[in-house]
Amino acid sequence: MKSKITLLAVLLSFAINAQIKLPRLISDGMILQRDTKVNIWGWASPNEKVELEFNRKTYKATTAQDGKWTIQIPSQKAGGPYEMTLKASNTIVLKNILFGDVWLCSGQSNMELPMDRLKDKYKEEIAKSANTNIRQFLVPDEYYFEKERNDFSSGSWVEANPINVLQFTGVGYFFALEIYEKYKIPIGLINSALGGSPAESWISEEGIKKFPEYYQEYLKFKDGKLEKQIDENDRKVSSEWYKLLNNTDIGVKNKWANSAETSDWNEMQIPGYWADGELGKTNGSVWFKKEFILEKVNENQAKLILGRIVDADSVFVNGRFVGTTSYQYPPRIYSFNAAILKEGKNEITVRVINNSGRGGFVTDKPYELIVGDKTIDVKGTWKYKLGSKMEPLPGQTFVRWKPVGLYNAMIAPLKNYPIKGVLWYQGEANTKKSLEYGALMETLIENWRTQLKQEKLPFLLVQLPNFMESKTEPTESSWATLRQQQLNTLKVPNTGLAITINLGEWNDIHPLDKYDVGKRLSLQARKLVYGEKNLTASGPIFQSMKQNGNKLILSFSDIGTGFMIKKGNDLKEFAISGTDGKFVWAKAIFEGDKIVVWNDSVANPVKVRYAWADNPSEANLYNKEDLPASPFEAELK
Repeated sequence: MKSKITLLAVLLSFAINAQIKLPRLISDGMILQRDTKVNIWGWASPNEKVELEFNRKTYKATTAQDGKWTIQIPSQKAGGPYEMTLKASNTIVLKNILFGDVWLCSGQSNMELPMDRLKDKYKEEIAKSANTNIRQFLVPDEYYFEKERNDFSSGSWVEANPINVLQFTGVGYFFALEIYEKYKIPIGLINSALGGSPAESWISEEGIKKFPEYYQEYLKFKDGKLEKQIDENDRKVSSEWYKLLNNTDIGVKNKWANSAETSDWNEMQIPGYWADGELGKTNGSVWFKKEFILEKVNENQAKLILGRIVDADSVFVNGRFVGTTSYQYPPRIYSFNAAILKEGKNEITVRVINNSGRGGFVTDKPYELIVGDKTIDVKGTWKYKLGSKMEPLPGQTFVRWKPVGLYNAMIAPLKNYPIKGVLWYQGEANTKKSLEYGALMETLIENWRTQLKQEKLPFLLVQLPNFMESKTEPTESSWATLRQQQLNTLKVPNTGLAITINLGEWNDIHPLDKYDVGKRLSLQARKLVYGEKNLTASGPIFQSMKQNGNKLILSFSDIGTGFMIKKGNDLKEFAISGTDGKFVWAKAIFEGDKIVVWNDSVANPVKVRYAWADNPSEANLYNKEDLPASPFEAELK
């Protein structure tokens, strides 16, 4: 009897394996690249005959010994929808297929950032987003070191509408919208990005060999043993830290979320950081309370906006829980039933957990309660009390960001899928080693072009925006250095750069203006990829300079119809230095299609910088097409 069951299991297994299996990308609703031969591939049993019926033609293949098969269909014009039928021992019908342009959206969090995070800023755009010709495939956030994966663990094609679009990459969606409205071609987005990821994690094993330090680091993780050990230790340390915090938090024990006697609580101005007050550099949990008065409550819904909080928070209104966020970056926007509110005195309670660094409420953000057409400012004096003081949580290793891992899991499975180009928004994670970024990106671009078998694949990069506090004097900056490395990448053929030096927020590494980022990428695409050669797609880009006495005369490309000063009457953020390397602010004026810079204290200037800072807040060189000039550094040859 046992042998019969075993035989049945073997036969059943063979039957299952003989079935055609398709990769996640090859599925209902997919957008295939127009105007090029397209691969349709999958798996079945060895030596099995596979047929594909498409557009009144039949294509055939026989699986290899490893069970893989590939059928190539001829180039197709943009359009659809179509159906495909695949036959072997089973039959699969793929529906609602379009041919158009497929763009791979990759990088870190500013590319990954979904429209859901932008829904308050772009309400109208989301409301009218229904468009079956704009679709996204969301690649799961995974890493793998052992080898290249041949498929994604999940994912499907979805078309834009007010529900689905919330999971679209914001930058990618606005790019797709611009391109679709211009050319009326279906646009497919493959969203393969992961927050915090450095460039080296997106390069293949073969490519990373150019960087011995990263290659040796990769080899440590290749067999999976170290990865498992580190992950288990990180989870254990984190779990024990939060368990101890919750067990020792007197606010949890005494139910401060509901009510508390606050006569012995201290006061603090919100927004702000408690490290600047009596608590000092304390980690753990701190409870905050704010009272406010309402005259009437006739609305059904209310919204509490609490800027951003470092790191995690749980929020209560009149003792009722209204929302929580587990890490520092998302904006705190909590909608709740207005029935919680009452006429007269009301109370907001916030429990803030800070596991390292400076905890508190990020400044220069909105802090308000919105009830109907009334907005109540909740900035100002809050009461606070320490719930539990903790030692800082030890830093995590973040195995998912190690070299090669993201390439293997999130890029390798799409190698057979032709695409139109790549949108790349990444660099923040590499600012600690800014000088190597150019070499990393040249390698990544060459690597992807080789692996995807598209040697001229267009790469459109987003230059890092302004971020952090501005400085009053010329200064060194790892962010500026990385921007220069991104600018240098333009020497690689078929690359473009979207300059975003005016689109950042000094206090937020995730600025909300993703529409203009997408639009500037679309300008690059229109010129580089879609052939609008006369289009001004960029702000001014430094080209060369010469010396004339104590002055430097600078030449630029991408001037468009002329230079423009965006704010004020004088050009700002130019600095020069002599051979001593000490930079001082420079005067700058237009002289025809040139810019002349000087400082009377520098007799022999040899170097010039523009907008060379983390946040060059006064940078005001634009062209008349309202596109900002790229930051740069240059030296006389």
